[in-house]
Amino acid sequence: MARTTASDARRQDTREKIELGGLIVKAGLRYEKRALLLGALVELSHRLKSDEGERARLIALGAKAFGDDGE
Repeated sequence: MARTTASDARRQDTREKIELGGLIVKAGLRYEKRALLLGALVELSHRLKSDEGERARLIALGAKAFGDDGE
């Protein structure tokens, strides 16, 4: 049973990583350097902690890019 749970957790982790990679592609950033992408995400993390308005603005922008509610 523990083996199945660990396998399921690993499978879920892999799925999440693939989905996150898909977001990079959808944003048109596939060929950017990884250091740039990580730097941008770190900067975004800092901004989101200090500015709820920025969070709302980016959610709206992302939902528009998805063409729906962002799910």
